[in-house]
Formats: sequence, structure tokens, C-alpha cells
Amino acid sequence: MKDMEHKLETRNITMRFGEETIIKDISIAVDEGELVSLLGVSGGGKTTLFNCIAGIYQPTEGQVILDGKDITGTTGHISYMLQKDLLLPYKTIEDNVALPLRIRGVPKKEAREKASRSFAEFGLEGTQKMYPKQLSGGMRQRAALLRTWMFSDNVALLDEPFSALDTITKSRIHRWYLDVMEKIRLTTVFITHDINEAILLSDRIYIMTGNKPGRIGSEIRIRTPRDQRKDYDLTEEFLEYKRQIVDLLGN
Repeated sequence: MKDMEHKLETRNITMRFGEETIIKDISIAVDEGELVSLLGVSGGGKTTLFNCIAGIYQPTEGQVILDGKDITGTTGHISYMLQKDLLLPYKTIEDNVALPLRIRGVPKKEAREKASRSFAEFGLEGTQKMYPKQLSGGMRQRAALLRTWMFSDNVALLDEPFSALDTITKSRIHRWYLDVMEKIRLTTVFITHDINEAILLSDRIYIMTGNKPGRIGSEIRIRTPRDQRKDYDLTEEFLEYKRQIVDLLGN
């Protein structure tokens, strides 16, 4: 029964390129519906770990376990959203979102209908026939997140999805994201360099060391539930977490 304890696990993942070890002995676990962040400085191996989880890289050592099954080195199980929204400019938002279904062979009409059912939930109702250039940056990220969810309604990897947004837009989309996460219960692993973002959005935070090879240095569990974090960044508890994380990253 050990394999069924978590939705997603990495067990002692090590990745080498030639003689250089990029990450070493990384073990993380994510439960159903949980949002877990990887926080650390640039170059610490976070994206390399994501590539191993997504099956893009075959790790040198270790395993990736999803729902108790070993998926190491295989693609198509976990959705992966990069920093840029990567929406196709010549396709409507509806067709962009439906793209994962079309790749799986779902007929166009059926794929559009299935995708459109979630537009209201993601705050995108009325944008179906629009094109990416007609949407704001925040709305494009919503569409990209919906497309990611359409690819896999189980687990998603998000690599700094909000980093390109301005501060005000990012604050708004954080509030929206916390709300939509409660509705869709998507298990998520999230890369960020933003300490505030990690505290605001996460159930747990893994702190990655800055030196190569990258390792997990610490784990922090955020006590306040996600649905109770209105104005959380103004609380003393939030500042306590921030001080702790700054100290850990400094060390």
C-alpha cells in the first residue's frame, strides 16, 4: 500500500549530464488536490526536476510514481505549463484550449464543446471566439491554465506561470487561482522564485539549495488553509514564514 499514499512522488531522483550532476537524491511527495511549490534561486535544478517528472528526461537514478505506478521516463501522464502562455496566435481561445483533446484524437466539435464547458469556471466566458492578441496577459494565462487542465485533470506542473505579469495583475490572478483551485482540485507542483507567491499559494514549500547539485534543503507547511488566505500577506504569520524562508535561502 506504500505506493498509494501520495498522488505523485519522486524517489531519489538524480540527473547527470556528462560529468555534471544537476540534481541529486530529490524525493518529494504531493497529495491529491495539494499545491506544492519548489522555491529556490535560478540554476538550482528545479526545471530539470520538472523535466524528469514530466518524462521529458530519463533520470540517471530514481523513480517518478503517479497513483502508485512507475511512470519514470514516459510522457503523456502529467501536464506541464511553462512561463509563457504559448497560445497559438492563429487559433481562437476555444481551439487553443481544446488542443490537448484534438491531439488525443477527439473530433473538433466534441473537443470544442468539452473545452467550452469550463470557460465560465475559469473566468473566460465570452472569449471562446476571440484570439490571443485580444486578451490581456492575465486572461491569456487563465486560458493557458485551462488548456493545461484539459491535458490532465489529475496533476499539473507549473513553471513560473505568473512571472511575466505585472504586480497588480499577479495579485488579482493569485486570488483567482486560489478560488479556482478549490473548485477543480488539481494536484499541482509549482516552480517559483517569488517568496510571497509561494507562501500565498502553497500548502507546502520545498526549499531547494542554490549550489549544484540541487537538493531539497527544507520543507515548510503553511498552516492557514488556502481558502482562508484573504489579505494573508498582511498578517504576522505570513511575515514569520517569509523571515524563515529568507534565512533558509541565505544559508
